[in-house]
Amino acid sequence: MKFKLISSVSFSLMLARLKQTTVAAVGVTFSITMFITLLSFMGGLNDLLDGLITKRSPHVRLYNEVEPSEKQPVDRSLQFGRHYNFVSSVKPKNEMPEIYNSRKIMNTLQHDTRVAGVSPKITAQVFYNVGSIDFAGSVNGIDVDAEAKLFSFKDYVTTGNYIDLKNTPNSIILGKGVADKMLADIGDLIQITTSKGERVQLIVVGYFQSGLMDIDKIQSYTSLSTAQKLLVETDNYITDIQIKVNELEMAPELAKEYARIFETNAVDIQTANAQFETGSSVRTLISYAVGITLLIVAGFGIYNILNMMIYEKMDTIAILKATGFSGNDVKNIFILISMTIGILGGLLGLLFGFILSMIIDQIPFVTAALPTIKTYAINYNPKFYIIGIVFSIITTYLAGYFPAKKASKLDPVIIIRGK
Repeated sequence: MKFKLISSVSFSLMLARLKQTTVAAVGVTFSITMFITLLSFMGGLNDLLDGLITKRSPHVRLYNEVEPSEKQPVDRSLQFGRHYNFVSSVKPKNEMPEIYNSRKIMNTLQHDTRVAGVSPKITAQVFYNVGSIDFAGSVNGIDVDAEAKLFSFKDYVTTGNYIDLKNTPNSIILGKGVADKMLADIGDLIQITTSKGERVQLIVVGYFQSGLMDIDKIQSYTSLSTAQKLLVETDNYITDIQIKVNELEMAPELAKEYARIFETNAVDIQTANAQFETGSSVRTLISYAVGITLLIVAGFGIYNILNMMIYEKMDTIAILKATGFSGNDVKNIFILISMTIGILGGLLGLLFGFILSMIIDQIPFVTAALPTIKTYAINYNPKFYIIGIVFSIITTYLAGYFPAKKASKLDPVIIIRGK
């Protein structure tokens, strides 16, 4: 009964100051709307930029690095092994970039429950020949089916069919930048020179566009068998094993484990692309900072409106106290006013934020650098909406608490005597 009476008084006071109450609610609504829209848009942008890496890059990559031996022959000698030896002009180990026992390694990985898939790859440095001009690049020999399944390869083949790489012997899919430099059309024969000096002609069956211009200017793709022919190697020759794991967070730990077990170099996606994670964290932090600032500004608006309401309704407060309302009851009345503004404005803000995000999600966004993107990216993560409404309630409660506490301490005798 008491709550019903307090609610009735709160509602009457809000109606008496309907214009100011509406302005406060609109402020909260606008703040929450922009908070949701900003975080959804920035979250979509982060997903888009991170996806350029996570969708195209292995979570763990096994390879053999060209590097000098940790121990030189002098360190192994009985006479000088315990001395401090300084060796200059150290040469790399006389080893090929090939991963030995690659088939057994891939078979072991495919039976690991933590691994979602494995894709072999061959990286070959080449020169693209255009008349009398050569320019450097790289050709990746891939397992076409595995690459399409694990790394969405087919989504980035903008012209031609990716499966032709598997079905057409001696074929190549050129990076869009490479194709533009060579003026190569689908069906044309191009010539490349391998690192071993072999000149090979390949037929162009498609264009590849990753969204990273620097990569598209040098990189192209062939099948594994074609790459092995280019390098005059056997069908067991593999330079990279690409691993996709079930839990991305496990990649650094698994990279260390696989490097130790298989005696190869290993790098995880977090280490190889640390700058992208840093950029995403900074953008997210800025979004939260701006959104929370908007909510705090709205909170100050509510604070000012309730302060003015208390000043103008002192006689009402005096009458309430004179008729039996305690200081705590008066405080609850004004807190209820603040919370009503906050909850109503917050819920409307969530709705309008969702609608505005949907509108942005339908706006066309076409760029040659991102062929797979057709509209602006939006992330509809429920976490944004939960954070928005919770922070809205907290902000409006604090904005109403201090004026309500002030109202609860007013002495009705002093107010009436002043009247």
